[in-house]
Amino acid sequence: MKLKLSLVVLALAAFAFGQDAASDVKEAAKDTGHATKKAAKKTAHATAKAADKTADATKDAAEDTGHATKTAAKKTGHATAKAADKTEDATEGAAKKTGHAIKKGAKKTAHGVKKGAEKTEDAIK
Repeated sequence: MKLKLSLVVLALAAFAFGQDAASDVKEAAKDTGHATKKAAKKTAHATAKAADKTADATKDAAEDTGHATKTAAKKTGHATAKAADKTEDATEGAAKKTGHAIKKGAKKTAHGVKKGAEKTEDAIK
């Protein structure tokens, strides 16, 4: 009987320790779950903040790019107008020179034709 009683006491002690271990595991699992939930919330919050900052930075960059493009377009337009004025002036100068050269050439040609005509007239007489 002593043996049976000893075995029962041993079995009850093992069962009691087993219950305590299960309780510890359950508590550790709860703590881990709580910590995981807390970390997930912090990560989500940080991700949302980072997304907001990225959106703001992108918007600012787009505005800066738009402004720079507008400024460049104005400068390009101004430079194009200046180039057009210079081209006009150069074309006008070239046209004057060409007109002057044609006028001189025409005079020389007319003079040569006149001389040729006089020579022809003299030769016919």
